[in-house]
Amino acid sequence: MSNKYFGTDGIRGAINEGNITGEKFFKFGLAAATYFKNQKKTKQIAIIAKDTRLSGYTLEPALVSGLTSGGMHIFTLGPLPTNGLAMLTKLMKANMGIMITASHNPYYDNGLKLFGPDGMKLSDQIEKKIEKLIDAKNTKQLTNPKLLGRVKRLEDGNDKYIEILKKNFPNNFNLRGTKIVLDCANGAGYIAAPKLLKKLGAKVVPFGVKPNGFNINDKCGSTQPSKIKLAVRKHKANVGISFDGDADRIIMCDEKSKIIDGDQIIAMLACRWKSKKILKGGVIGTLMSNYGLENFLRKKKIRFFRTKVGDRYVKEKMKKLNFNLGGEQSGHIILGKFATTGDGLMVALEVLFSLRKGKKASQLLNVFRPLPQVLENVIVKDKNIIHKPKCKKAIKKASKLMNGHGRLLIRKSGTEPKIRIMGESYNKNLILKCIKIIKGSIK
Repeated sequence: MSNKYFGTDGIRGAINEGNITGEKFFKFGLAAATYFKNQKKTKQIAIIAKDTRLSGYTLEPALVSGLTSGGMHIFTLGPLPTNGLAMLTKLMKANMGIMITASHNPYYDNGLKLFGPDGMKLSDQIEKKIEKLIDAKNTKQLTNPKLLGRVKRLEDGNDKYIEILKKNFPNNFNLRGTKIVLDCANGAGYIAAPKLLKKLGAKVVPFGVKPNGFNINDKCGSTQPSKIKLAVRKHKANVGISFDGDADRIIMCDEKSKIIDGDQIIAMLACRWKSKKILKGGVIGTLMSNYGLENFLRKKKIRFFRTKVGDRYVKEKMKKLNFNLGGEQSGHIILGKFATTGDGLMVALEVLFSLRKGKKASQLLNVFRPLPQVLENVIVKDKNIIHKPKCKKAIKKASKLMNGHGRLLIRKSGTEPKIRIMGESYNKNLILKCIKIIKGSIK
């Protein structure tokens, strides 16, 4: 049975509709406080960060009200990348961390991501327990007036995050002589990313660093990397880096203006870590990972397993198998040696560290030949349409055509009102034909 409020990556939707209202966020805060304050800690602490959407100013006070009404003391951090929040949750020994974000979605959406005291995203089981508390009578969860939580703003969240990242590399690591085109999607990474790269000596050509509440992910960021592609060529940069709205995804571009997706970055890191004897177990991908990646890793004798789409499922599988590298083609990449969730800036540093000895991005990052892959998103009112007889019949027909020639994946988006149809084959015409059959039944 699917969750009532939580999707594949937290709670998300259009602002002032459904679950994304001040009233609901009060309930989310109160329910989360009720669940997490049962941990045996002398002080009950939650920390909150957000991306740059204007609606954050609507939702954050409601969330804080719910948390403090449940007896939680709150530290608010302002705009900060998602993994920065996860890292600080662990560092500050907080009961939980909450990121107010809709990630790569447009400005009119918002939501939240919840992290436990270990900096990990919550399991389905914990989310279900919190959902029960959301729907319970609020009066049972409201705390005694003497035990109400307090709220304090911390202004140095980004500086703390930067220092944590820097500690993962040698003191002499620098990026002098490296020109980087950087697109922060007018999102949560707009402070930390340029500041850190400049501190390391890089020459940074910044884009998407002037958020106005409405321009997050607007014609920029990791879902639209054409901006860095053109800018790398124009500025003759060594590499391009593009994040999404909460900076947990990264898409790159080499010096020849070729876009580098998450699968290629994972392949490079897996080989490098194996040669340095720091790769543990192998690599975790998802159902969306390109078959070319799987085939490449097999040839390199690196174990590869797939899991459901969503970086928290990747992390859960990594933890279960004791692997330290995993991620998604979309750019969610988890470096288990350093992080508990996807971190675009952390991955960027790891790649740049590999480039520091004069290697070119085109030599380092084009690791395997990907199988041609086409992904189409169909906007729907009801995502359960794929279970209707007409649609099931079309999927069966398309799968029969594809059988032995490639791979099809049809799934409901966990973050948007869309059906995602992915086809993979060396026969591109076959992919398009199969997708057309399925799309026809949905529309």
